[in-house]
Amino acid sequence: MSLDSRIQELQRKHDELDKVIEEATTHPSVDDLEIAEMKRRKLSMKDEIAQLKAAS
Repeated sequence: MSLDSRIQELQRKHDELDKVIEEATTHPSVDDLEIAEMKRRKLSMKDEIAQLKAAS
């Protein structure tokens, strides 16, 4: 997998997770810990994207 395709894939997953988080925050039945975990994963993806962009 090329660097650009890895960045694109991570960006796609990041965007999808952002939509899931946004949807989850509108439902009171979703656990706050679950939302926090999703936000941590999203931040981790963002950090990896930034590192890959800096390396290219």
